[in-house]
Amino acid sequence: MSIIDFLISLNNEYSGEIVGFFTWYNSMGRKVLDFFYTVFNSIFNVLLAVAVLVSALYIVMTVYVILRKKNEKKSTVNEEELPFVTVQIPTFNELAAIRCAKACMEFDYPKDKYEIIIGDDSNKVEISRKIKEFASHHSIMKVTKRESNYGYKPGNLNNMLKHSKGEFIVIFDSDFVPEQDFLKKIISPFSDDKKLAAVQARWKIINSNQNIITSLGSTILSVYHHISIPFVYGNREIVFLCGSAEAVRKDTLIKLGGWDDGNLTEDIEFSLRLLERGYKIKYLENLECDCEVPYTLKDLYRQQMRWAYGVIHSSKKHFRSITKSRHIDFKDKFCIYGLYNTGGYLLSVLLAGLFITGTLSFITHPPAPVQWGVFFKDLIRNILLTSGLLIASIAALYKAKKSGLTFKMLASSFSYGLVVTYYVNVGIFKAIAKIPMQWYMLNKKGNKISE
Repeated sequence: MSIIDFLISLNNEYSGEIVGFFTWYNSMGRKVLDFFYTVFNSIFNVLLAVAVLVSALYIVMTVYVILRKKNEKKSTVNEEELPFVTVQIPTFNELAAIRCAKACMEFDYPKDKYEIIIGDDSNKVEISRKIKEFASHHSIMKVTKRESNYGYKPGNLNNMLKHSKGEFIVIFDSDFVPEQDFLKKIISPFSDDKKLAAVQARWKIINSNQNIITSLGSTILSVYHHISIPFVYGNREIVFLCGSAEAVRKDTLIKLGGWDDGNLTEDIEFSLRLLERGYKIKYLENLECDCEVPYTLKDLYRQQMRWAYGVIHSSKKHFRSITKSRHIDFKDKFCIYGLYNTGGYLLSVLLAGLFITGTLSFITHPPAPVQWGVFFKDLIRNILLTSGLLIASIAALYKAKKSGLTFKMLASSFSYGLVVTYYVNVGIFKAIAKIPMQWYMLNKKGNKISE
C-alpha cells in the first residue's frame, strides 16, 4: 500500500474523530485563543503605556540638560599642599595599560607626590613580561602581580590597595588616556570638602567613529554622561562612580571594607555603600578623560550584559539598607533606584516585553486578512511614542560634539541595538535568578597600538 492510500484509509477510519476535533476547536479552541489574545493585548498596552512614560522622562531630562546653565565651582589647591596620590591601573592581558601609564607619567603633578601601580592579572607571560620591563625603567612606577585573577577587577584593586601609599587612590582602566592636568583637577575638590569620599570625571570616547558598533557604544555612554548624570546630579547631587577616571579617599575605602571581591560592577556597589552611609560623591562635568568602547558586536553586548548583571546584583544586595538609610531622603532614594540603577534598565525590559507580548498577540489574533497598512501605521506610532531615548541619544551626541554619528547611531540602534538589548535582558534575568556570570575580557584598540 502506498503512503497516499494509507492516509486516505486513515482519513476514512478516523473521519469522525477529525471532524470532532475541528468541531471542538471551533466551539472551544477559538475561545481559548481569544482569551489569550485579550491577555497578551492587554499586557502589551500596559507595557506600552509605561514605556511612553519612561520615554517622556528621557525627553524631560534632555530638555533640562539643554536649557540649564552650568555652575560648576572650580577648585584650586596650593601645590605645596597637594596630597600624595596612588594611581592604579588594573589590567588583564592588556598592553593598553602601558599607553595609560605613559599618559599618567606626564601629569603636571609633582613627581614626588604620586606613584603609579599597574596591577597585572595577566595570564599571558609575554604581556606580563612587557609590562614588567616597561615599569622597570621608571622609578615612579611599580607592578603588582597575583597568581590568579581571583575576584576579577575588584580583587586586583584590593591587592593594589595593600601596596598603595597615597592618601587618595585614582583609578584608570587600561584603555583610558588622561590629559596632563587630570590628576590635579580630580584631586583638588577634596581640599574643599573633608566629607567628600570620591570624585568621578566624565568619559570621552576616542574611537566613536571607528565603525557602526562603536557609534552605538559611544552613544550609550554619551547618554549616561551627558544626559542622565547631569540631570540627576544637577537636581539632587547624586552620582555613582563609573569604575574608571575616578578618585577615592583611601581611608574611607578601607573603613568601608575595600572593594567587593568578584563584583562585576564594583563601582556601583561601592557607590551604594557610600551613599547609604551619608558620604558624598562629586561629579566633574568639565573634567573629561579619553577612553574606548568595544569595536565588535560580541564585545559590546558582553560589556552591556556584564554591566546590567552587576548593577542589578548590587541594587538587590543594597536595596534594604538604602531604603532604611537615614542619610538619604525619599527623593534621593527614588533617584538611586528609579533613575540610576534599576530604572536605567527598565526600558530594555519594556522593549523585550513589548516584543514578546506583541508577537503572541499577533499569533493569537482572530483569523482575518492582515491589514498591513494598519500594522505599519501602529508600528510607527508606537516607535514615535517611545522615542524618548532616541531623542536623548541625538542630544547626547550633540553635547559630546559627535553629531556626525547620528545616522550611524540610528542605523545601529535598529539593528545591532536589538541584539544588545537582548543580552542586557539576559544579564538582568541572570542577576535576578542568581545565576553566576563571569568577567569578560574585551578587545580594545589600544592593545594593538601598544604592541
